[in-house]
Amino acid sequence: MTNSDNFKISRRALIGTTAAMAATLAMPALAQTAPAGTTEMESDLSSSMRRNISSFRSLQWQPYFADLRNGAILVDITSRALHYWSEDGTTYKLYPTSVPLTEDLTRKGRTEVVKKVENPPWRPTPEMRKRNPEWPEFVPGGDPTNPLGVRALYLSWQYYRIHGTQDTRKIGRRSSNGCIGLYNEQIMELYSVAKVGTQVLLI
Repeated sequence: MTNSDNFKISRRALIGTTAAMAATLAMPALAQTAPAGTTEMESDLSSSMRRNISSFRSLQWQPYFADLRNGAILVDITSRALHYWSEDGTTYKLYPTSVPLTEDLTRKGRTEVVKKVENPPWRPTPEMRKRNPEWPEFVPGGDPTNPLGVRALYLSWQYYRIHGTQDTRKIGRRSSNGCIGLYNEQIMELYSVAKVGTQVLLI
């Protein structure tokens, strides 16, 4: 075998190893299952629930709000993104989100933030309990199995929240029971700038 043959084999092996490593690194987001005892409805995030970043882009507030009184939050269900503008217009933030799993769980329209809660407790809605009678009736705030994460913005619509999530695989997917989920570090940032009375529009 010549030195040239050795180089060809080594190069082929290197390319194959690199491809295998890339495939392995790409798998966890789709292949992991939720931890045992999870309180999430969707324990299997299959390949059919793909992340959507193709339309994740910055937007202007003017097409969606008459003004920025109390600040404004726009949630775009299609692009799975949350946009925030401060009342004075100097701060703009864009976050990836999880969105409702199905159309019948999705609510669109105008609402507002009515309450802000640190380490929110969680209770499944009556509909969730019907679908999942094995779920706990209550999970205290700060519990690692709490699906609301570390902060929550309660909306004027009953049961609807913008909140954190302990399961980071949900972000960028149709994977929630109706609420809008953010990474915990990003809901903490949004929580610090949003206020009671902030306008919210889901489209």
